[in-house]
Amino acid sequence: MIDVIVVGGGPTGTMLAGELRLHDVRVVVLEKETEPAKYVRSLGLHVRSIEIMDQRGLLERFLAHGRQYKIGGYFGGIQKPWPDRLDTAHPYILGIPQPITDRLLEERAAELGAEIRRGCELVGLSQDDQGVTAELADGTRLRSRYLVGCDGGRSTVRKLLGVGFPGEPSRVDTLLGEMEATEDPARIAAAVAEIRETEKRFGLGSLGDGVYRVLVPAEGVAEDRAAAPTLEEFRRRLRAVAGTDFGVHSPRWLSRFGDATRLAERYRAGRVLLAGDAAHIHPPVGGQGLNLGIQDAVNLGWKLAAEVDGWAPEGLLDSYQAERRPVAADVLDNTRAQMVLLSTEPGPRALRRLLSELMDFEEVNRHLMEKITAIGVRYDFGEGHDLLGRRLRDVRLKRGRLYELMRGGRGLLLDQTGRLSVAGWADRVDHVVDVSEELDVPAVLLRPDGHVAWAGEAQTDLLDRLPRWFGAPAG
Repeated sequence: MIDVIVVGGGPTGTMLAGELRLHDVRVVVLEKETEPAKYVRSLGLHVRSIEIMDQRGLLERFLAHGRQYKIGGYFGGIQKPWPDRLDTAHPYILGIPQPITDRLLEERAAELGAEIRRGCELVGLSQDDQGVTAELADGTRLRSRYLVGCDGGRSTVRKLLGVGFPGEPSRVDTLLGEMEATEDPARIAAAVAEIRETEKRFGLGSLGDGVYRVLVPAEGVAEDRAAAPTLEEFRRRLRAVAGTDFGVHSPRWLSRFGDATRLAERYRAGRVLLAGDAAHIHPPVGGQGLNLGIQDAVNLGWKLAAEVDGWAPEGLLDSYQAERRPVAADVLDNTRAQMVLLSTEPGPRALRRLLSELMDFEEVNRHLMEKITAIGVRYDFGEGHDLLGRRLRDVRLKRGRLYELMRGGRGLLLDQTGRLSVAGWADRVDHVVDVSEELDVPAVLLRPDGHVAWAGEAQTDLLDRLPRWFGAPAG
C-alpha cells in the first residue's frame, strides 16, 4: 500500500511530496497533465517561502535562477520603500517564474524518492478506516493510507469529498497572457506608466525577444470560467483601455482570472486532506497564492508523516486545519481589501490616497509587508514567551547558521545552556548545543516547520511541551 497519494503536481503537491520523503514516507504524486506548464502565473517567492527553501537546503538552487528585489508596491500596488527592520535574514522578494519553481520542486521531490506520475487523472475516491482508494480515468485503482488534494481551485478531490467552498464569486475579470508586440518598447513603457497612474490592473511587462506579459481588465465576467479568452479579446480590451493594441500577436498562452474568494469549510475529511488552492482561492494581488500553498505543505508534511510513522500525538494532524485555515482567511481578507484599492471608482481612490499616507508610517508599512510575506504569522500555542507560535528567523550561531541545521525536517532544540535534554525523543528531535548573539532566550524548541513550540530554560517545562508536538518518548 502507498503511504500517501498527492493529487496535483504543482508547487504545493511537490513541496509536500518532498517534505514527506524526508521522513521516508512512500509518496505517489498524480498529475493529470502530461507535460509541465510553460506559462508564468506566479512571478516569485516572498520572504517566508525563501526562508523555507533555506531551511531545506534549496535556496541556492532558487537564487541561481531568480533575481532579488527590495521594492514596494506589494499591498494594493501602493509604491512605498521597502520597510526597515523586517525580522528576517532574507529581506527581499525573489523574482522567479513559476515554471522554474515547479521544476525545482519536482526535481527535489524526485531526488528524495517521490514517484511522480503524469497523465494520471483522478475521477473517483472512497475511504474506510484503513485507507483511501483512488480511481483514475484509465480505470486504475490505487490504495493509500492517506490522500491529499493539491489539485487547484477547481479541485476534483474537494468536489468528490463534498466539502463546501463558500465565498464570493468573481465580480471583475482580468485578462492575462504572453504574446509578442510590434510597438516600439519605449512607447509601450511610456503608455503603461501613464495608464497605471489610474488603472492598476494594466501592464505590459517585457519578457525579452519582443514577448510581453500582458495584463488588462476584461469587459465583464466570463460565464465559462474554464474558457480561455481569444487574442481578439485582448486586442479589443487593449484598445479600449490604452487606445491601441500595441500590435500584439503570436500568443504563447491566454488566460483570465477573477477576484473570487473562497475557503474550504474544512481541510480534512477522514484520511483525505486539502492544501493549496484546493483549500482556498483569492485574487492574485500581492503574489501570495503560490507562497500560501508552499507554506501549507510545510505545515502539513511532518504532521502527516508522524501519523504514518505512528508517533503522532492526539490532535496533531487536526492542528493543520486549526493553524492554516485562519492564515488563509487572513489572506482572503487582505486580497479583498487590495482589490477594492485597485478600483478606479472615486471612493476606493480616496481610500487608496488615505492608506498611502498611513503607509508613510514605518510601523504601518512594515505590518502590511509582514502580512504579504507571511513572516507575521503566529499560530496560537497558548500563553508563553513572545516567540511562541512564531517562526524563528535564521540566526547565526557560533558554529554556523540555524537554518543549516534544519535540512532534515526534524524538530530541533537549540540549547544555549547546555543543561537540557531530549532523551526519549532523539529519533524525532535534534539537540544542538550552541550560542547565538541574536537570540535572547536560553533555549528554543522548533517544530520541523520552523515555528517555536517552546522557549525557556527549565527541563521540566520542556518535558511538558515535547509530548504535545512529538508524541510519547521512545522506549
